[in-house]
Amino acid sequence: MLRRFRRPPAGPPPGAEPPPQEGAALRVRPPAVELLRRLQFTVLRRLDGFLFGDYSGVFYGPSLDLAEVRQYQPGDEVRKIDWNVTARTGTLHVRQYREEREITAWLVVDRSASMDFGTRRVLKSELAMEFAATAASIVIRHGDKVGAVGLGDGRMRVTPPRSGRQQALRILDSLMGVPSLEGRRSSLAEGLEHLSKTLRRRALIFVVSDFLDEPAGWESALHRLAQRHEVIAVRVYDPAERELPKVGELRLRDPESGEEVWLDTDDPRVRAAHAALVQKREEGLLRAFRAAQIDYLELSTAQELVQPLLKFTLRRKGRRAV
Repeated sequence: MLRRFRRPPAGPPPGAEPPPQEGAALRVRPPAVELLRRLQFTVLRRLDGFLFGDYSGVFYGPSLDLAEVRQYQPGDEVRKIDWNVTARTGTLHVRQYREEREITAWLVVDRSASMDFGTRRVLKSELAMEFAATAASIVIRHGDKVGAVGLGDGRMRVTPPRSGRQQALRILDSLMGVPSLEGRRSSLAEGLEHLSKTLRRRALIFVVSDFLDEPAGWESALHRLAQRHEVIAVRVYDPAERELPKVGELRLRDPESGEEVWLDTDDPRVRAAHAALVQKREEGLLRAFRAAQIDYLELSTAQELVQPLLKFTLRRKGRRAV
């Protein structure tokens, strides 16, 4: 894959101090404070202008607490079918939910080396931080708790869920401290499995990644997690990963494996092979998301957050109104 421009990873090297514990004084890196302050003006206030303060519709999908099971009616979502009851009765039944007053949200954020790439406005890792800060702020504003799992060098850094205005800073500080080491692949499947095993109550989970690993590595873990929780895949990408620039000979380096190759980007055979590879990867991702029956949000390094978030919000609200 094309990974031409790479900046040094943010945050301290491995062995850095863990995130602050409950009751400890809040000490965060200045970049976390600056990012959150900037997003308050560039994203959150603009969302306020569109949504008039109603943040509940941005991410909150179907209600999360099971209320009853009833017979299927034309127009019901297939994903709500309760197959156990259907098998017992011989008639299609669907699950109905009631709204919970409080839910817990989790951010699973990929900080692997492949995320330190970008040819447009920001790096993918920086865009992931922007989304994490925005999502955490929205969840907190809604009065709920939010936690985070940062994945980078094969290890996990977990920020326990809390409410309150300072939690967004805790999460950003923790995620920025996750090292993204060259030669180390992400442990996305491990992070998803961790939540599957540890979460007892149904939660709202955002999985933020470029998903460049083969789906076979994380697809089954994502499917298991989505069976008990509401999961949203937030796919971060750079336009140069989808369309090979025509710039002659180019040396490419895979930041996760360290492998280097030379490509003649003017060669039509090379461009055709790259296009076929991109199409195969896109189809594999869509299959994985559909198999898990989850929503997905795409974020480009060339675009600000507001428009993709609004488009995503309208799509989810439209489904809830049906």
